Amino acid sequence: MAEQPPDPRRECAELSTLRDMLRYAVTLFHSADLHHGHGATTALDEAAFLILETLHLPVDDFNAFAEARLTAREKALLGERLARRVEERIPAAYLTGRTYLKGFSFRSDARAIIPRSFIADLLFSPLFDGSGEPGALVADPEAVTRVLDLCTGGGSLAILAAHAFPNAGIDAVELSPEAAALARENIADYGLADRITLFEGDLFAPVRGRVYDLILSNPPYVDAETMAMLPVEFRHEPAMALGSGVDGLDVTRRILAEGPRHLAPGAGLLCEVGLARPTLEAAFSETAFLWLDTEDSEAEVYWLPREDFPSAAKSGRKA
Repeated sequence: MAEQPPDPRRECAELSTLRDMLRYAVTLFHSADLHHGHGATTALDEAAFLILETLHLPVDDFNAFAEARLTAREKALLGERLARRVEERIPAAYLTGRTYLKGFSFRSDARAIIPRSFIADLLFSPLFDGSGEPGALVADPEAVTRVLDLCTGGGSLAILAAHAFPNAGIDAVELSPEAAALARENIADYGLADRITLFEGDLFAPVRGRVYDLILSNPPYVDAETMAMLPVEFRHEPAMALGSGVDGLDVTRRILAEGPRHLAPGAGLLCEVGLARPTLEAAFSETAFLWLDTEDSEAEVYWLPREDFPSAAKSGRKA
């Protein structure tokens, strides 16, 4: 007789504490062979996040509540969300409607990709935080007055930039009206509508003539072959926020072509391209990209000063 698949909607009713629920969820996630890549990299981390966020508990301290007993309503709610996680492969951030980046909380739903850019780590690192470390790319965060966030999605990087650079006005550009609506909600949650101006449009088109001290971008960068093989979890996200042509660099090429006209002297671009470093360096073999690492990434984000942009970009010719 074939083994029956797990039924979280029923089995969660048999559990007692948060620790019981966490153990059950981790086993469930492993048995379902889920993909974890939306703010959590392991079954344990995602299970803990889903449980704590569902119950409106602090997501950074599971042990404080581990022995707390669950009510029947809480068991039913968690059973439903765990079931949808394994049956529909919906990432936990979409199930809970909330995600976190550098300790900041953001609304998260299928209107935009789930915030997870490594640029967030870099903005609060010695390279940008004004701590005086040798080789810093921004010596004084308070001297930064204009920042542009291209492909802002749900607005997370624009909001983080507003906190990292306290004297800066932030322009955020998003092509998708749905994602822009989500960004508007997140910006309102942080009371930053007076500092972050949200534009709906295609890359630099809405900000023609404007010049910035820093441009941030986490653009679409997934190549066509990888798009065709994406785990189901990623297929819940907007495809336009992930894919960018055959080699994944369609949007990045446009940013490199137009970027210098929007950067002040000495300013630069901080851009994420995932695992596309070899492709990017092959396409722009004479450009000296400075690749930056974080605790969880290696060479997925580059820094490019205005003066080092490809010559075709500087001249305005098509890249």
